Amino acid sequence: MSTEDIKSGLIENRLFQPSAEFTAKARIKPDDLKALQKQADEDYEGFWAEQARKYMDWHKPFTQILDDSNAPHFKWFADGEMNVSYNCIDRHLASKADKTAIIFEGEPGDVHHISYQQLHDDVCQFANALKAKGVTKGDRVVIYMPMVPEAVIAMQACARIGAIHSVVFGGFSADSLRDRINDARAVMLITADGGNRGGKIVALKEAADKALDKGCDTIENVIVLKRSGQDVHMQEGRDSWWHDAVAGQNKSCTPEWMNSEHPLFLLYTSGSTGKPKGIQHASAGYLLNAIVTNLWVFDLQDDDIFWCTADVGWITGHTYVAYGPLAAGGTIIMFEGAPVIPDAGRFWKMVEQHKVTIFYTAPTAIRALMKYGDSFPNSYDLSSLRLLGTVGEPINPEAWMWYHTVIGKEICPIVDTWWQTETGANVLTPIPGVTATKPGSCTLPLPGMAVDIVNEDGESITEPNKGGYLVITKPWPSMARTIWGDDNRYVETYFPKFGGKYYLAGDSARRDEDGYFWIMGRIDDVLNVSGHRLGTMEIESALVAHEAVVEAAVVGRPHELKGEAVVAFVICHGDRPVGEAADKMVKELRNWVGEQIGAIAKPDDIRFADGLPKTRSGKIMRRLLRTIAAGEEITSDTSTLENPAVVAQLQGKA
Repeated sequence: MSTEDIKSGLIENRLFQPSAEFTAKARIKPDDLKALQKQADEDYEGFWAEQARKYMDWHKPFTQILDDSNAPHFKWFADGEMNVSYNCIDRHLASKADKTAIIFEGEPGDVHHISYQQLHDDVCQFANALKAKGVTKGDRVVIYMPMVPEAVIAMQACARIGAIHSVVFGGFSADSLRDRINDARAVMLITADGGNRGGKIVALKEAADKALDKGCDTIENVIVLKRSGQDVHMQEGRDSWWHDAVAGQNKSCTPEWMNSEHPLFLLYTSGSTGKPKGIQHASAGYLLNAIVTNLWVFDLQDDDIFWCTADVGWITGHTYVAYGPLAAGGTIIMFEGAPVIPDAGRFWKMVEQHKVTIFYTAPTAIRALMKYGDSFPNSYDLSSLRLLGTVGEPINPEAWMWYHTVIGKEICPIVDTWWQTETGANVLTPIPGVTATKPGSCTLPLPGMAVDIVNEDGESITEPNKGGYLVITKPWPSMARTIWGDDNRYVETYFPKFGGKYYLAGDSARRDEDGYFWIMGRIDDVLNVSGHRLGTMEIESALVAHEAVVEAAVVGRPHELKGEAVVAFVICHGDRPVGEAADKMVKELRNWVGEQIGAIAKPDDIRFADGLPKTRSGKIMRRLLRTIAAGEEITSDTSTLENPAVVAQLQGKA
């Protein structure tokens, strides 16, 4: 798809400098960042080798840094040996055995603190239970669990013995689970009787049974955690309870020393064809970027309480819950449930109760909580917070400002992070003690990350605010190695252009006059309106900048004259406008977008609802919106929607 003339009409000039107080205590100060960038520029491979030796423990030190002989299937530190679980747990025991590794709060209100020593014992016991069930190095294990510590324990146990785990988000349907089990050819499924979500029980074992009944011939054993306590079917000879599986198991399990390139996990992400792609990450390179980004981007200090709200079913939950913070010796928060149950103060109450210092969440969650007003966060003591972060999608400037003023009290730096399942860790992001931030910009690449914006011919775009393809021009340690079982699809998906030289992120972006990066949306979300190419993200940001709007999603639909028409789905503060109020609001919003961007960007169709069609992880199902906008029959799986009722509203049927 051509990027010629992608228009950028939104210019953000507000600039926020890090405070002198934060910078003075930060791990990375301005001179440190300059030194890291200089080293990475002058000796790229040597830079990454130094980080690997500095931040990781090696059983067999590597002598080879980057192997590009089979590009784009790159290898890092390929002759080294290490173990991810050892790096996350064992190496901390001499000095941090009694330090809290995990603070867990369940939706019913149960709270547990797990020390590094207890985590070690639990991981070793479960690893021994896996081995007792016949799981060996290289076997695939699917984890389909609620957001409880046992999910991390299961992941770490797999890493300890060299099994390759694939975590499937607990909101996915039985069919989605079956497809992932079969693609990975998994020998074991780890699940729970159920999980708590939004005041209801998510019947995980029931869904797992449906998946297995539909044909998962490779599964030999199922281990079930007793979490919700409801009755579930247990198939004799196949199913066993977690507590029975670990009973009597030794609390010591020697880690399996793995080659650096041994697959640590598969994580399935949706493909453009709808067939999930099993993104394969290697052990050493993945862990390295996970560690350095926790230290550089989140400034993780020994006394921090780090709460990343992501589920471990997503890459964010892998890198910033299950692996990175633990490898850095930090304390993490895990929570089960929804951010508005029992009320919209859930997050802020937990910040106060657990003295959270670093808070990392999605713009979707921020906008959802904005809708409830300032009274909830203002009811709690948020003074423990010192750093905020956003992840998952670009954050619109007005949500950024609310986060900055209401949650951060104009004190906390905000790290707006751009990265992907495929990159493994943060790529574009502020360094909180150094980088001046702009609301809505993910700012600049991290040291050692070679990022550019190029045109259709692969030439760097130097003109400010002109959109193009976002690409990464050099390999990096935590990049995906392949798509499981389909090397050709990996190359065709991520290296399809520019002679295979660059990793194609799939996003369009621009750089402003200061060189700051702004994500404009997915390449396939760029609209062609009367020959003008418009990024959907900027239209959404313009809509949300209106005082009446809390959230918006924009898609295109075919138009016989313009090529594409702009269709906006809008959530307003308060009640959903209907009748004359809706007509008035449509006119007002169309004019507003015209003022913010230009007349060409005015939505042709604006629809109001109480919410957007989101998965339980908060991800907007844009394919579904395109189907609705085009007036086509919905044939995609909607079982993972948080609120299926909004579909009828957006279709104009309710």
